[in-house]
Amino acid sequence: MFPIMNARDRPTVRHLETLVAVADHGSFRRAAASLGMSQPALSAQVQGAEELLGVQVFERDRRSVLVTPAGED
Repeated sequence: MFPIMNARDRPTVRHLETLVAVADHGSFRRAAASLGMSQPALSAQVQGAEELLGVQVFERDRRSVLVTPAGED
């Protein structure tokens, strides 16, 4: 369970959109293209969301992106 956060410490809608897009597409590149943003910008959004949530949402390697158990919650 996630701790209660102040409004400024919560992920934004944009953060959540990027997390869903990466999970749906299984790829940062394809998720970025679907959202009309660059891959580095998407990566920064995902990293920011993970920092705010205090969990690693995705397990990354050179070829794929997998949702972690914490990311599934």
